[in-house]
Amino acid sequence: MTLSYEHLIGSPTAPPPSDSAHDPPDIHRVFDNAIPPVLTVPEGTIVAFECPGMALPPEAQVEDLAALDPDRPHTIVGPVAIEGAEPGDTLMVEILDVELIQNHGHTIIIPGLGLLSEDFPEPYVHNFTWEDGARTAELRPGVHVPLSPFCGILGLAPGEPGEHSTPPPRATGGNVDIRHLVPGTTLWLPVEAPGALFFCGDGHGAQGDGEVCITALETAVRATLRFSLDRRRKIQEPQFLTRSPLNVDAGAAGYYATSAVGPDLYACSQQAVRHLIEYLQFEHDLSRIEAYVLCSLAADLKINEIVDAPNWIVSAYLPLSVFTAA
Repeated sequence: MTLSYEHLIGSPTAPPPSDSAHDPPDIHRVFDNAIPPVLTVPEGTIVAFECPGMALPPEAQVEDLAALDPDRPHTIVGPVAIEGAEPGDTLMVEILDVELIQNHGHTIIIPGLGLLSEDFPEPYVHNFTWEDGARTAELRPGVHVPLSPFCGILGLAPGEPGEHSTPPPRATGGNVDIRHLVPGTTLWLPVEAPGALFFCGDGHGAQGDGEVCITALETAVRATLRFSLDRRRKIQEPQFLTRSPLNVDAGAAGYYATSAVGPDLYACSQQAVRHLIEYLQFEHDLSRIEAYVLCSLAADLKINEIVDAPNWIVSAYLPLSVFTAA
């Protein structure tokens, strides 16, 4: 069922990535509290954001990646101002619906970025296509990634003046890449600028906890959101209430998990993913690069133990249903 909404902003067609001077007034590439709002709405208003996917053709090649601006990789839609919102307030964002609005997407690897950037130094692009209403996207025959669309970027303009790049997440949200921010979830964000100034973007069709190769299944989405001010609480960083499962439901297939032990959580995360890649190559005959992409789209990194110094444990969980779902 498609929800009704009072306002629709954005466009599913991404503008040229190197021509930000000619972007529509509701499309931006940075957070900045000086950007005038495209909408100012009262509390309780429902707004739909049409968030462009990557500015790549459906059958993109590695050569097409040169057109992407590494300094401004995201197009974000907004800002929407909420009447009465002031610094120190808390904005409540109810995620009512997130729909896929195109039938293709991409997962790319950018040299120097990602959890295993030293292991995968070459650029790479993997193209996905699916039919309307599909529940999975095929990585290769026999390997299907469950589709669960959400926005990687949900956030407010920082209170500090000037332009702020989109890749790093902030106290006011932004590029949080939390895959549980799906329909039915409520997100709370601390307001730092008058009007709150909410931005939305970075549509994902699928992602595992960690987004380890630097991208998810990047695609265009329509996110339908309702805005209110929560005067019961004061928060300093994002909080959310979600009904989505902490792991993809693997059913009877279960999960295969690889663990790493050591004193550094980042290094443990790297090693757990390396172990999972080795397992996927050995047990399921995936290429090394296919395994890395699958880890980014469907595997969840979890801290299992962080109290028994000097070593901690991180595991990477993969639902084995990816090898049976279609």
